[in-house]
Formats: sequence, C-alpha cells, structure tokens
Amino acid sequence: MNPADWALLLTAATAAGWVDAVVGGGGLILLPALFLVAPQLTPAAALATNKLTAFTGTSAAVITFSRRIRMDWRILGPAGLLAAVTSALGAATVSLIDKDMFIPVIMVILVAVAVFVTQRPQLGTGLVTHRPSAHKVAVVVLLSAGALGYYDGLFGPGTGTFLIISFATFLGTEFVRSAAMAKVINLGSNFGALIFFTATGHVWWTLGLAMAVCNVIGAVTGSRMALSKGAGFVRITLLVVVLVMVARLGWQQFG
Repeated sequence: MNPADWALLLTAATAAGWVDAVVGGGGLILLPALFLVAPQLTPAAALATNKLTAFTGTSAAVITFSRRIRMDWRILGPAGLLAAVTSALGAATVSLIDKDMFIPVIMVILVAVAVFVTQRPQLGTGLVTHRPSAHKVAVVVLLSAGALGYYDGLFGPGTGTFLIISFATFLGTEFVRSAAMAKVINLGSNFGALIFFTATGHVWWTLGLAMAVCNVIGAVTGSRMALSKGAGFVRITLLVVVLVMVARLGWQQFG
C-alpha cells in the first residue's frame, strides 16, 4: 500500500474507535475502508484484522469508563467470558450463513431501534422508578452477552448499539452506563473472535497493530466525551450511527 492508503486506513481506524466507544458500530467505518484500500484481502482476513484493531480500542475504552463508572464485575466478568466463547462460535460458523438474507433482517432491526429510541425520549436518561433486582440484571446481561457475542463473531455491525439498547430498555440503565457495560462485553466478543481468527492464520498483524494505535486514540477520546457530555450526547450519536448503518448496509445489499 502507498502512503495515501495508510493515511486513509489510520484515519478510518481513529474514527471507528471514537464511534465504537460511544455507541458501537465502528466496524461499519473500518471494514469498508479495508475492502476499498486492500481489495486483495479475503473477507476473513479483513474481519480478523478489524477484530485486532477493535480489541485494542475496546480495551482502552473499558479502562477509561471503569475509572469513572462503577462496574459490577461479578456479572460483567462472566458475561465477557461468555461473549468470548459465543463470538468464537459465531466466527467458526460464519461460512454457513447466507448474508444476502441476513443483512435485510439486521436493517429492519436497526430501523426498529431508531424508531424505538425516537419514540421514547426518556430511554437511557436514568429516570427509572425502581432498580432492577440482581437476578434480573444477571439474566439480561448474560443473555445479551451470549446472543450478541455470537452475532459479533458471525457478522458484527451494531453489536455495541444492540447491547446499549438492551440494557437501557430492560434494566433502565442510562446510556453512558449502558455504553460502559457494553464495552466490557464487546471486549470479550472481540477477544473470542480474534483468538479464532489468529488460530486460523487470518490476521494481518502489521496493518492491524498500526490501526490499533489510532483506534485506541479514538476510543479514549470517544469514551471521555461520552462521560463528560452525558446521556443526551450518546442518544443523538446513537440515532445518527444507526441511520448511517442502515444506509451503509442498504447500499451494500442493494447498491
């Protein structure tokens, strides 16, 4: 690749880290950039290199969030491990899925998410009348980790967004705390898929590590902005990213 190609990918990695830290969906920035600049990559190699980059950025976001937000590691720790296992299973079965059928389903879900968030302005604000029980928290977090961990290994776009919406809807968690919890589970799912792709020899380490540095910068910046600007900022960013994801997937499927 020439210097212009490197510059494009490093810029895309920084932007992806920022978006991923705030609401998820960074893969829809970086993966198209990879396919554009390095068309010689196989889909598995592009996904694997993206996972290496995302894993480092997500790690930085988790550290940044955990310094300001109290995490219940008794639940999030096992949930992250569960997400790692199901993500590896998703990566192992990716060849069995007909993505021509899969992408429209994801688009419909994303549109439903956008409508749902728009129609419920108090969602993610933390204005709840009662706290959920520890049992309910454990069930919601573990089920979300298992299902969306598998989805992340299988396909990926919007995993963080779906996690945030799940926690805000079923637990009444405000958006910033939901984003912090989502990053822990995302860290696990990224790790599981990365282990699988590393074992099968698909990671382009030189490129992935270079993008990882930029992704960390974007992730730290994004998580700090989410913490300082609050739920309203995350809500607006989430809606914008969801609409962009729908447009991007629609162009990929029908364009």
